[in-house]
Amino acid sequence: MIQAVLADDEMLARQKLRQLLRDEPDIEIVGECASASETVELVRLTRPALLFLDIRMPGMDGFDVVGAIESEHLPMPAVVFTTAYDQYALRAFEIHAVDYLLKPFTAGRLGSAIQRVRERLAGGESMARINGKSRDGTGYTTRIVFKSRGRILFLPVSEIRWVGAEENYVRLCTERETHLLRETMAHLEERLDPQQFLRVHRSFIVNLQFVKEVRTEHDGESSVIMVDGQKIAMSRSYKSRILESLHR
Repeated sequence: MIQAVLADDEMLARQKLRQLLRDEPDIEIVGECASASETVELVRLTRPALLFLDIRMPGMDGFDVVGAIESEHLPMPAVVFTTAYDQYALRAFEIHAVDYLLKPFTAGRLGSAIQRVRERLAGGESMARINGKSRDGTGYTTRIVFKSRGRILFLPVSEIRWVGAEENYVRLCTERETHLLRETMAHLEERLDPQQFLRVHRSFIVNLQFVKEVRTEHDGESSVIMVDGQKIAMSRSYKSRILESLHR
C-alpha cells in the first residue's frame, strides 16, 4: 500500500483528488492539509511514500515545502505537483518531481502519474536532492527537462552528441534534431558527467561516445570529428584534455 498525503489550500481540489484516488486500490490517503506548514508537519508525522503537492499555498510555496522537508532530513516522499500554473514545470522536474499535473486533470492523467510513482518506488529510487545531485547517485544529471514550442521535453543526456553556445543559449544536438535552451555553457558543463562529456572549445562540448577522431588540419588547428562526420572546432588549450580522455 502506498501511503499518500494531499496538500492543497483549496478544499474542492482536495475533494476531487480524493474521489479520483478511489479508483487506485493501492493508494491510501493518510492525511490532508491546506498550508505549507501543515504539510511539513504532516510529512513529519506520517512519513508518506507519496505527496500530492500544490505549488501556491499560504505561507510557503510547494518548492519551499520540499526544501523544508529536506532541511529536517525527513524521508523525501515521491512528489507529484498539482497546480493550475504551467510555468513551474521545469523547476519541478529539476528537483526530481515524479510528475506535474495541470489542473483540471483527468483520471487517466492521474493514473499515469501514479504508475510512474509505482515504478519509482519499486525501483527504490530516492527522491532526495542533495546539492543538485541526480537520481543515479553520480552527482550529474541524467536527463534535461525543458519547454519547447509549448511542450515539456525530457531529453536523456546520453542522446546528446554535442552542445554549442549561441549567445545566451546553448544548442543541444542529437542524432535527428536540435534544441535551443536558455542556459550557459559553464552551468551545463557542471551538470554533465566529465567521464562522458568534454569541453573542447569555449563554445563546444562533445559526448565522447560519439567522437570518431581528433584531426589536425592543414593550418595547424585541430577539430573533433564525430561519428556522423560533423566537424567540431577544438581549441589548442583543450587538445591535451580530449586526447587524454580518448586514451583512458
